[in-house]
Amino acid sequence: MITEIKYKKQICDIGKRIYDKGFVAANDGNISIRISNNEFLITPTGVSKGSLTPEMIIKVDGQGTVLEGDYRPTSEMKMHLLVYQERPDIQAVVHVHPPYATAFAIAGIPLDQAIMPESVVYLGTIPVAEYGTPSTVEVPNAIKTYVHEHQGVLLENHGALTWGKDLEHAYYLMESLEFTAKINWIAKQLKGDRELSKNHVQTLVEMKAEMGIKGKSPLGTDTPEGVHAKKVTHSREQVLSQQDLNSIVERVTKNILTELKKHL
Repeated sequence: MITEIKYKKQICDIGKRIYDKGFVAANDGNISIRISNNEFLITPTGVSKGSLTPEMIIKVDGQGTVLEGDYRPTSEMKMHLLVYQERPDIQAVVHVHPPYATAFAIAGIPLDQAIMPESVVYLGTIPVAEYGTPSTVEVPNAIKTYVHEHQGVLLENHGALTWGKDLEHAYYLMESLEFTAKINWIAKQLKGDRELSKNHVQTLVEMKAEMGIKGKSPLGTDTPEGVHAKKVTHSREQVLSQQDLNSIVERVTKNILTELKKHL
C-alpha cells in the first residue's frame, strides 16, 4: 500500500511537469505505471494532468478492469496495456501532445536523423505509427510493430508515446523526444539539418551498447574524409508553404476542439 501511494504521488508529479511544460492542454495526455505482473496505476479521463491528486489515480488489471478508484480510467488505456503486454520489462508509459513532436507526427516525418550524439545514444529513432482512432484498438495495433525495437513512437496526427524502465525514465525520454524534434525543426528552417557520418554514428552506437541502452539508432550518412556531418535531403521532405503551415494549425486546432467537446 505504501508503494502504491508513492507511485500515485509520482504520477501526479509527472502530470504537473508535463502540464507546466506545455506538453498537454486541458485534459490531454495519460500516464501509467506497472505495479505487478497484472496490476497497473493509470490516470483518469477528463482530468487535467496539472491538477491530479493521488486519490484520482485508478488501479486496473491487464484486461482494463477497474480494481480500485472512483474515476473512469483514460479512454486510451488500451495502448498502455498493449505496451505492457508486449514488453514485460517496461514499467511505465507516458502519452502527451508536445507541440514540436506532434507537428512531426502530423507531417508524418519520423525522428530518425543522426543530428545530435545525445539523440543517437539515448533516444534512438522514433518512427511514426499509422493513425488510429483514439480509444480504439486501432492505436495499439498501430504501435505494436514498433514496441520491441524503439523507446517511443510518434502517433500520426495525434501526439507521442514513450515507455521506460520506470516513470522518470519514460518521462525523460519524452523530454528528449520533444527537444530533438524542436532542434530538428529549427535546423530544417536553417536548411542545415546535417547528419553525422556513419563512422561517428557507429562509435556512438558502440557507446550505447556498452551503456546497455537498447533500441534502433539512426544510421548516419556517407561523408568525404574529414567531413563530420552532411546535409541529406530525404525524398519525403517537403518545403512547407504558408498554406501548408496554416493547414497544419487548422488540423491541430480542430483536433483539440474535438477533444475538449468530449469533456464538456
